Amino acid sequence: MAEPEPFLRSDVAFLGEPVVGKVRDVYRHGEDLVIVTTDRLSGFDRVLGGVPHKGQVLNQLSEWWFAQLEDVCASHLIAVPDPNVTVAVDCRPIPLELVVRGYLTGVTDTSIWTRYERGERDFGGTTLPDGLAHNARLPTPLVTPTTKAPAGHHDENLDHDEVTGRGLLDAATWDRVREIALGLFERGQDLAREGGLVLVDTKYELGVTPEGELVVIDEVHTPDSSRFWTTASLEAGEPENLDKEVVRRWYAAQGYRGDGDPPPMAPELVADMSRRYVSVYERLTGKAFEPAAQPAGPRIAAALRDWAS
Repeated sequence: MAEPEPFLRSDVAFLGEPVVGKVRDVYRHGEDLVIVTTDRLSGFDRVLGGVPHKGQVLNQLSEWWFAQLEDVCASHLIAVPDPNVTVAVDCRPIPLELVVRGYLTGVTDTSIWTRYERGERDFGGTTLPDGLAHNARLPTPLVTPTTKAPAGHHDENLDHDEVTGRGLLDAATWDRVREIALGLFERGQDLAREGGLVLVDTKYELGVTPEGELVVIDEVHTPDSSRFWTTASLEAGEPENLDKEVVRRWYAAQGYRGDGDPPPMAPELVADMSRRYVSVYERLTGKAFEPAAQPAGPRIAAALRDWAS
């Protein structure tokens, strides 16, 4: 069966104009947010193309993870009226992205391995020893915060002291945020291991509800926000990625590292990424992936009209 065309743009006019991000279209309904996850794939701070089923995988996988992590930290999730849609509490995001790293890896200029290879040893206030190998497990998971840069700009790495020194968070909140991030990562690694995967690193976003509760927002432990290796490949000495790192490496092989207009994704890369995203979903959840009816746009609009009525 031929793959469907990627779902690149939502059209839910009765909810008004969306705020369009790299991957998600966000609408407002009363006091809540309606978040439509598309098949757009981003990298190098821009949209590179579309991957069939990607939006459904991200949305349904985040729903699954929110349930698994609820005792570590609650989430913004209210309802999932369609496989590509999350209705969420409108939270005030904290002004940080929380990158938690378990391994010394990466290929981009800002990756922890590239920086380590250049001679950097201090990462978010933690000093790593000399002599660590590429893809080595870190002595302890690192919380490396970054700023949340506006569109078109790059995030800035922060030391832990800068978080409070710049007034981004007070000391008590920052301590709690780090505790949550490490707790989420530990649970994520445990559950990934059950599915034959290694959760290598990830990015969390937290927000504050109108009642003042810290919750997980956006997405969690997806192939967009996280790096996954298969356990078997790591044990064999050559980690196999099931995430966006495959795309980054493909672009690097084309000589593209973020400057100028990117070349289009090759059809075989698009098909390969669709398979990898679905594989992560099935390995983690233990369930067969069931593609939703296509085309996605009319289905989503009908589901949201029913939900909002």
